[in-house]
Amino acid sequence: MTAPARIVKIGETFAATLALSPDSVKSFATLVNDLNPLHHDDAYAAQSRFGGLIASGTQPTAHFMAMIATHFSQNTQPLGLEFDMKLKRAARAHDVLTFEWRVVDAYWKSSLNGDLVKLEGTAKNQHGDTLIVGHSTILVMPKPAAEAAKDSTS
Repeated sequence: MTAPARIVKIGETFAATLALSPDSVKSFATLVNDLNPLHHDDAYAAQSRFGGLIASGTQPTAHFMAMIATHFSQNTQPLGLEFDMKLKRAARAHDVLTFEWRVVDAYWKSSLNGDLVKLEGTAKNQHGDTLIVGHSTILVMPKPAAEAAKDSTS
């Protein structure tokens, strides 16, 4: 039998949005060295099946993954262990994406001094189309004592 979670609550949800401007699509693709012309060349992308620029898959998935660390690091020390992302549709320039994660399981793992947490999530565009379906396993630990003390005095 596994010990109940001590830090994370099953059912907890959190969300964030990301607006994809054409400039952000181009600069992010350049930053990660994704040179696919669908992310850089307006004329080329306009002639494609997408009818315009699309984001590199690394852009929405990076934001989707990072929001877990941002959310849990406010009061705890998270550590990503596994991510599984299914890209269902392209994220287009000018889309506004809404990302949401939900804790579906969590239990205390004493050998790791933290909760092992399983999350499920989606990323949808402004039309409600699902672009990404994600699953993640993370470790959520108490903040180190020195860090917790610093946070309480700030």
